Amino acid sequence: MIAVIDYGAGNLRSVRNTLSYLGADVITAAAPDQLDDADKIVLPGVGAFGAGIDALRAAGFEQPLRDAVEAGVLLLGICLGMQYLFESSDEMGDHRGLGLLPGRVTRFPVDGPKVPHIGWNQLHIQRSDPLLAGVDSGAYAYFVHSYYVEAGDPGDVLATTDYGIDFVSVVRRGSVCGIQPHPEKSQLVGQQILRNFVENIP
Repeated sequence: MIAVIDYGAGNLRSVRNTLSYLGADVITAAAPDQLDDADKIVLPGVGAFGAGIDALRAAGFEQPLRDAVEAGVLLLGICLGMQYLFESSDEMGDHRGLGLLPGRVTRFPVDGPKVPHIGWNQLHIQRSDPLLAGVDSGAYAYFVHSYYVEAGDPGDVLATTDYGIDFVSVVRRGSVCGIQPHPEKSQLVGQQILRNFVENIP
């Protein structure tokens, strides 16, 4: 059973629909105790880091997420949900993340390409992992974001993307996974990544 966290600041419907299409048993977890029986957890997110992480904490999800990860429950952060996994963000102030992975979130350089980064861009795979099984290096996914992750440990990085700079687009450390593009908007590539999350990683 896969729990998609609803903390009032995530785009849930399309993620749920895609997971259901892939055959997953999906629930929307609007309260922390609904994570207790989850085999896997999805943490979506849209909007600004500070408001989103505050809403996640106010809804009581921070410690249950930590407990789930400690117990080995697979967690997938999507877009802003991936950024929450890291230690901090400087989006509109300094904000503390979940700290499940080392690194920080910062804005694309002002002298680089247009921000926000919106549209199709490539995933350049850095190391093989079951999360990216069947996804070719150079495959396209759909992005919408103005801030990006600077990973503290290169060993966590599964894929990068070039947008004036090479930024982190897919990560995994143990049971903690993250993907910066929207897999639910990335057609067959996104479906493959979510299928891998559902089927290929115990």
